[in-house]
Amino acid sequence: MRRWILVAAALAISHPAAAHSGTGLPGGFGPGFLHPFSGLDHLLAMVAVGLWGAILGNPLLLALPILFPAMMVVGAVAGMVGIPLPPMELGIACSVLVLGGCVAGGIKAPVWLALALVAVFALFHGYAHGRELPSAADPAGYSAGFVLATGLLHLAGVAIGHLNSRPGGMRVTRGLGGAIALLGVGFLSRAVLS
Repeated sequence: MRRWILVAAALAISHPAAAHSGTGLPGGFGPGFLHPFSGLDHLLAMVAVGLWGAILGNPLLLALPILFPAMMVVGAVAGMVGIPLPPMELGIACSVLVLGGCVAGGIKAPVWLALALVAVFALFHGYAHGRELPSAADPAGYSAGFVLATGLLHLAGVAIGHLNSRPGGMRVTRGLGGAIALLGVGFLSRAVLS
């Protein structure tokens, strides 16, 4: 197990031969893997997806963390080819606010509604990164790292969501959801004012 952790860490911090053209994202698996951890809006939305999946239970416990990266790829392709989308910063800010609010409120949405919300929000997150991706030196490696990190953030949310079965755990997860939603309000106000 230690070997796999060391290999993952080495991949995460290694950079390709500093070869990227233009002013965009650095390419490769490592920068792609690290990027979701550097953007607070993305990080919070990913953890919230996992937390909400834990609240909703099966089948959404697994479906939401699988759907989000898949739809994020669709959004990235839309961004790369320039398909117009409503303002992406508003969509991303709304994702943090709404997903955090769903966790805070313990919202038990119907399966179709939870899937639709997560799919739409994933499109915005993917679109934002798809617009940047063509300038990366290794877009395939970057994308693979990005999607893997996103999945791990979902799993972190699911793991935290398991606190719900412990005494007082629901207060912790709902409080975390409330904090995420409040930060979403801040992201939304910045997106509207800019």
